[in-house]
Amino acid sequence: MPDTGNRTRALGAAQVEQFIRQGFVKVEQAFPRAVADAARAILWRDTGCDPDHPATWSKPVIRLGMYGQEPFIKAANTPILHGAFDQLVGPGRWRPCRALGTFPVRFPSADDPGDAGWHIDVSFGLENPDFLSWRVNIVSKGRALLMLFLFSDVGESDAPTRIRAGSHRDIARLLAPAGEAGLSLRELAANGFAESAERPEVLATGAAGSVYLCHPFLVHAAQPHRGSRPRFLAQPPLLPAGPLMLERVDGEYSPVEQAIRDALSVPT
Repeated sequence: MPDTGNRTRALGAAQVEQFIRQGFVKVEQAFPRAVADAARAILWRDTGCDPDHPATWSKPVIRLGMYGQEPFIKAANTPILHGAFDQLVGPGRWRPCRALGTFPVRFPSADDPGDAGWHIDVSFGLENPDFLSWRVNIVSKGRALLMLFLFSDVGESDAPTRIRAGSHRDIARLLAPAGEAGLSLRELAANGFAESAERPEVLATGAAGSVYLCHPFLVHAAQPHRGSRPRFLAQPPLLPAGPLMLERVDGEYSPVEQAIRDALSVPT
């Protein structure tokens, strides 16, 4: 990889290797808790719920849109995150985040949230009103990373995102034969993502201010909230400055690219 210059080196060599092999890395204290608190106050207002009166938490999940206010921009643009983006995607190969969203705010509930299936986040063809027709291809057109920003403390009972560690390798192998056109979410989900069913499951827990940086092909899922306090999380993409490249003359592959190359050449 090209040198990151004066940028913060946020990740150690073992963390970068974990990202390549398992498809994700957790960055603790990626942004300040005070920023998370300020952002969460805005989100509470927009839920229409009262944080001090659980009787108003009548739905298992409320989805909020894009947010570009100062706390959200600060959360997404810390030196440690910019350094991690450089390390995983490559200097000059990503675009700074100017907004965060969407926010699936999950509340303690015995009801089925209705959105807890395994999936990957597709990245182009989004103009189609049928979301199952949205697509992803082997060079992850339109997405450099999937990111999980924790704006509240998330324990094992607080609906942490479920991650299938290493599943990005399975998806890369599915996508490779489809070439530039890629596959739709409908096509990928036809067998319930059975290719990754044997992968170990990891829960995206952590303190407010933690961020999980994930390979764009990582299979993940929501789950019901069995805790006591609502969970606030953003799941924005990191947008690429240009397409990923799986054949580079200079051999300077980013870890995102290297993970795909490894998946297509090593059957593990």
